[in-house]
Amino acid sequence: MPRGQHMKDRYGGLNGSFSAQLQQFAEATKEALDLTFRDVVFLVGRRLVTMSPVDTGRFRSNWQFSTGTPAVGETAEIEGAGETLDRLLLAVGDLSIGEVAYIVNNLPYAIPLEYGHSTQAPAGMVRVTIADFQNIVNRVIEARKI
Repeated sequence: MPRGQHMKDRYGGLNGSFSAQLQQFAEATKEALDLTFRDVVFLVGRRLVTMSPVDTGRFRSNWQFSTGTPAVGETAEIEGAGETLDRLLLAVGDLSIGEVAYIVNNLPYAIPLEYGHSTQAPAGMVRVTIADFQNIVNRVIEARKI
């Protein structure tokens, strides 16, 4: 038997490509980051919507999601919280890590509501959510076992 033939016979068909393993790891990591990012953005949006004071439902319905640049204008629809959240969930489904996501409410009375004009949300919605942002991220990371 030629020198090394038994090694060739035993291991010749196996692939030990480290670069393929790195590529697989990178793809799995990006997918995990994308899912984590989507979850965080959705939870932030859900918190803003559910904390929003409700009179007619117009304010709650006017939370708008966009990427790249903030949404402009107002929405005409008056939805229930569930419909607004469904719209948000659908929108964040295409998010990828590295994108900039915006959740805005452009109604003229959004600022007064944020600063305590409503007894339903005396501490606002955005400021409370910002204060709890790291906890939101930590809960998502824990749930995803990252």
